[in-house]
Amino acid sequence: MNQQKQVQMVTADPSAFGLFGLAMVTLVASSAKLGLTDGVSFVLPWAIFLGGIAQLIASMLDAKHNNTFGMTAFGAFGLFWLGVGTSWLIDFGVFGEAAAQAVDPKQLGIAYIGYLIFSVFMTIGAMETHKVLFFIFVLIDFLFIGLSLSTLGVMPEAMHTLAAVAEFSIAILSFYGSAASVLNTHFGKVTLPVGQPFGIFK
Repeated sequence: MNQQKQVQMVTADPSAFGLFGLAMVTLVASSAKLGLTDGVSFVLPWAIFLGGIAQLIASMLDAKHNNTFGMTAFGAFGLFWLGVGTSWLIDFGVFGEAAAQAVDPKQLGIAYIGYLIFSVFMTIGAMETHKVLFFIFVLIDFLFIGLSLSTLGVMPEAMHTLAAVAEFSIAILSFYGSAASVLNTHFGKVTLPVGQPFGIFK
């Protein structure tokens, strides 16, 4: 008589790790936008490893949880930071002078518009996760509004400031979200509240 056994693989929630990656890269990147630091050379490692690779790892782990929202969010933003980092490398001439001289910043502005569209519909989805994540996405919306318009030359100074403030706020709220995910799970109770879903669509 054949007996079938089911083995369930349990994996940890990767949200804390993914949010930490987001928090770190936006903190360092916003320091340059706010004028607290200069240049993006030392932003690059954090863009590649924390913004890019860490969020891609979180995305793959969320896929194992059958979490389409988390997988898509972390995956898309992980690839965003790898794309931004590569764009900076092109601008630095790492891929040759011809590539650096052919740079058109407006193409990056178009990419930001694409991510704004993505972020808007993900903001709607975030309404049914928790309020901290929802407000992170609202701030991401403002970040991409500022980035796209400033890069395309529309009120560049004001939009650059909007992007800088939004990005710094994303960092602070993402640190909180990461801490809440770790501590609430670790202690088995609500240590740091994140707010209930809005409940509009469910």
